[in-house]
Amino acid sequence: MKINVNGKSHTINVSANPTLLEVLREQLELTGTKYGCGEAACGACRVMMDGTAVPACITPAVSAQGKDITTIEGLEKNGKLHPVQEAFLEEDVFQCAYCASGMIVSAVALLERNASPSREEIIEAMNGNICRCCTYPQIMAAIEKAKTSKA
Repeated sequence: MKINVNGKSHTINVSANPTLLEVLREQLELTGTKYGCGEAACGACRVMMDGTAVPACITPAVSAQGKDITTIEGLEKNGKLHPVQEAFLEEDVFQCAYCASGMIVSAVALLERNASPSREEIIEAMNGNICRCCTYPQIMAAIEKAKTSKA
């Protein structure tokens, strides 16, 4: 089967019915997307599928056929980080950073569909992304900063 990940077409093996997360990490060696809970409750595995943040840990790889998949690795363009990635760095969000790729991908998906979300819309979009280090105030500040930098 062929899938499009980060703007490139890949042929993948789906004979064992893998999840999208398994394909990304094991077949394509894109390890920025993390395995957290395995049941779509933590957000560590979020990727964008046609612009929507989805949990790769429960998404069958076959459902990605014909869709555009973007991982954390696909956000950087020509050596320049995405504005959300820059904002997360500037706001010193990272401690252990295990949640970082899922948080960033979810924030990018939000800002791509709503360039100026309210605080409540940000909270709603980020619901399901758990930061065990509890850097939620910095995460909110980073998303607020990124939405103003996109204007």
